[in-house]
Amino acid sequence: MTELHASFRAAGPRQLAAMLRDARHYTLALYDALDAAGFGEPARVPRLPIVNPPLWELGHLAWFAEWYILREATGSSPGEAQGNSLLARGDDWFDSSLVPHRTRWTLDLPPPGALKTYCREVLDRILDRLAREPDTDAALYPYRLALAHEDMHGEALLYTLQTLGVAPPPALPPAQPRAVAPGEIVFSGGSFLRGGAQGQGFVFDNERDASTVRVAPFALDAGLVTNGAWLDFMRDGGYQRAQYWSDASRAWLMGQERSAPRYWTRDGEDWHLLRFGRRVALDPAAPLRHVSLHEAQAWCNWAGRRLPTEAEWEYAAVSRQPGFTWGALWEWTASPFLPYAGFEADRYREYSAPWFGSRQAIRGASFATPARMRSAHFRNFFTPERDDIFVGFRSCAL
Repeated sequence: MTELHASFRAAGPRQLAAMLRDARHYTLALYDALDAAGFGEPARVPRLPIVNPPLWELGHLAWFAEWYILREATGSSPGEAQGNSLLARGDDWFDSSLVPHRTRWTLDLPPPGALKTYCREVLDRILDRLAREPDTDAALYPYRLALAHEDMHGEALLYTLQTLGVAPPPALPPAQPRAVAPGEIVFSGGSFLRGGAQGQGFVFDNERDASTVRVAPFALDAGLVTNGAWLDFMRDGGYQRAQYWSDASRAWLMGQERSAPRYWTRDGEDWHLLRFGRRVALDPAAPLRHVSLHEAQAWCNWAGRRLPTEAEWEYAAVSRQPGFTWGALWEWTASPFLPYAGFEADRYREYSAPWFGSRQAIRGASFATPARMRSAHFRNFFTPERDDIFVGFRSCAL
């Protein structure tokens, strides 16, 4: 395992410095790809609820790191950070908790060159400070937080490239998901330690507190549902048969007028996929991706299956049972995103707490997730209609 692939959660100062440089290099490469395609300025970016103007993202990432590291913020509210931003209006432009999404296209932002200079100066100051930090969880917490934040936004920027049909940077092509493992794995069930606790390196607030959880025996797909399995659902009228869709799912379906997954296109009898603006032939054996929770639940109803719960998924992931692999795509679960018992928000209070109950938990990772971010305990969460993310699902026996 290389230095950049080790988990960021326990990384020391030297490792963190390398990871922070790597994350910023990736951010800038993605921004430059979007800029070259004509999306560098906010006015040129479609006003979609699933994207941010890339120029705003660039400034926000540097501002977030400055807020929690250089300005030593103890929380996410105004007045909880020391001093002022290196940008005269940085707090007005880039505080995501105070700047509504819809307004980010109309801000009087600095030009790209000035924001890149800001990014460079913030990173240089962070690395200088990091070199003098002790190797303790308390001292390194804000650095690990800022790194995780930039890595997650990096994956979101790749979603934006897919949404806008932009090819990724030549040096940073997204890996293709590996072939799907066939069959089903029976798990005997039992107790396991879910989540994380202080003293185990960096832990997201929504992963605490670690507690022993018991799950009943269950049988789970060894791999993700494939394009071919989805084609069978479609050919059997899956999108047209109301009995497979809940009331909420039917309402979503009617609003979308959907008859195939996002980015699928048909040419006669053949199906193709749009991948970063390129049209590629559908591979029936490849894992399905870009489906909403509504679609995943409908397929399970059609197949006489169900989605796994968060607890079942984590049990399977930590069990290391032969045949169970994960990480090709994020995976929808049957669980709404809710706090564990004993939850307390961390300094970045807007990370989890505002979204409990309105989001669905997804687990795993995708091909676009940096290796250092991958963890069986990591909880991602999105609204049920999101299908622009690199997400699929696997199913459980009823």
